[in-house]
Amino acid sequence: MAAETDMVFRFVNSTSTNTDSDARTFRVYQVVGTAAHEELELYRFSHSMTGSSGGTTTYQRKNMNSLIFETVGHISWSSNIIASAVYFGLEEVSVKDLRKVKNATSHSRRFKSGVGAVYKWKISDNRTDLYCIDSQDKYIASWSNYERILRVTPRASAMLDRLVVTCFLNVWFKRLGRW
Repeated sequence: MAAETDMVFRFVNSTSTNTDSDARTFRVYQVVGTAAHEELELYRFSHSMTGSSGGTTTYQRKNMNSLIFETVGHISWSSNIIASAVYFGLEEVSVKDLRKVKNATSHSRRFKSGVGAVYKWKISDNRTDLYCIDSQDKYIASWSNYERILRVTPRASAMLDRLVVTCFLNVWFKRLGRW
């Protein structure tokens, strides 16, 4: 499914270096070259406990003009494991709307882009990886659980924030057995 021209993003959990860190605190690096360590840090996800049972995960994206990280949204958690809402800038979207199920046995989770187009994350044949398709069943992204790599087609770059966040949420819930 993945093509040579896909943009490649590597998710790195802070728990790999800090055992006290929450799994919702991680960084996303864009692989920009073929040599080792040719990566650009593009996203920072930081989970903080706010005194409530769930807390908030704030995500920032690097502004490529100023090279400064800017907050582009956050995820509200109603408990330590259940996300309730995602903010893409000022747009609030229910997590239920980012993980819609067609029927009880469905192996896909539907979501809409900011302009209303429908996309689906599906479980791959190996049962560990995910891939995302558009309404015409055309591949736009894939997730390798082993490599912790998200691949995105260039035509989907305008909705990169939404793909990164929905990928994270689907991986999170799948890992908890709540696909």
